[in-house]
Amino acid sequence: MNHALHTSVDIDAPPSVVWDVLVDLDAWADWNPFIVSSSGSVAVGEQLTNRMEPPGGRGMTFKPVVTEVADQQVFEWLGRLGVSGIFDGRHRFELSERGGRTRLEHTEELSGLLVPFMRKSLDGQTLQGFEAMNAALKERAEAQVRSAT
Repeated sequence: MNHALHTSVDIDAPPSVVWDVLVDLDAWADWNPFIVSSSGSVAVGEQLTNRMEPPGGRGMTFKPVVTEVADQQVFEWLGRLGVSGIFDGRHRFELSERGGRTRLEHTEELSGLLVPFMRKSLDGQTLQGFEAMNAALKERAEAQVRSAT
C-alpha cells in the first residue's frame, strides 16, 4: 500500500537562503517544531539521526539515509521502520525559484505493510507537522533576508 503526503509553501527569500537554513541540520533544534533535532551530513549515502515530534503524537528517533542532494534544489532521505517493506518513507524537500522567491515542495512517499494502519495519523498529526515545519522554515529564511538588508 502506498500513500503520499504533499505540502508546499512560498517563501519570500531566494533558494540560496532557504537552502542554507534547510541543510544546517545542527540548527534545526533552534527553529524546527516537527523534526526537533537532526544530525549527520547532507550528502548522498550518509545516515542522519532525526528526532521527530508530531503535534499531539508520540515522538520517535529515526535514522534515514540521504538519497538525493542537488544544491539549492533537492534534499531527500529514505527512512525505514525495521526492514524494507514494513514502513518506508521517502522524505523530500524540493526548492524552485519563482521571481526571487522560493517555492518549497515538502513531500513524503510512504509504502509498506503498516501504511494502511497509520493513514489516520499520517493525514493528521504528520501532515500538521509538515505544515508547522514549512511555516517555521519560511519564518526563519525570511528573517535572515530582512536582517541582511
